[in-house]
Amino acid sequence: MLGFWDAVIRVVVGAILVWLGIEKGGVFEITKVVGVVLILTAVFSFCPLYKLAGVSTRCEECRPA
Repeated sequence: MLGFWDAVIRVVVGAILVWLGIEKGGVFEITKVVGVVLILTAVFSFCPLYKLAGVSTRCEECRPA
């Protein structure tokens, strides 16, 4: 589960990587893929690697009742 700031950082870094892939091309094509994956994990608030590791950055006290 992703917390708010984790998701914000993923979107910003993902957007930068996608832009780099579009702007530079060539070897940077892989950065587009990584950037899109980061953005999608932020949008869906789910990261498979966090699930496998049992990590959560979501605030436990902030969850609605």
